[in-house]
Amino acid sequence: MTAQERRNAILDTLSRAEQPVSATALANRFGVSRQLVVGDVALLRAGGTAIDATARGYVIRKKREGLRRQVACRHHGGDMETELQIMVDNGCTVLDVIVEHPVYGQLTGALGLASRYDVGQFIARADAAQPLSLLTEGVHLHTLLCPDGEAFLRVKEELRGKGFLLE
Repeated sequence: MTAQERRNAILDTLSRAEQPVSATALANRFGVSRQLVVGDVALLRAGGTAIDATARGYVIRKKREGLRRQVACRHHGGDMETELQIMVDNGCTVLDVIVEHPVYGQLTGALGLASRYDVGQFIARADAAQPLSLLTEGVHLHTLLCPDGEAFLRVKEELRGKGFLLE
């Protein structure tokens, strides 16, 4: 299989996937190293393919319906799971987390969390790394995709009640 054929196969795999696909799973599937898959995905992105890297793996970015809103939060690492569960429990998908870095400017991490299962998987992986909000003393934004304005208001009220909402 040539490099271009492999990239086409990666794209096909991601297009058909119902869930995120890890670089390791793709590497195993195509008999190459994980790093080679990471490079292939970078080339696909450079060619204009909208591929997001989430905590659970790669996904093809799909146009999603709903209200896209941002919410500013502040909390410490131990409260991350509670914060994210509030969002998904109210029907919102947590698309990303954004922090302002003094050197690099805005840093965005794709999340794509839509359920408690997704949150649990993310938290399990986050135990091995530091959250982006550590760079900003816990201050960060989340972009949410909400089914309606009421869901967004419920999220804000619950975050406010926990002391997580930055106002």
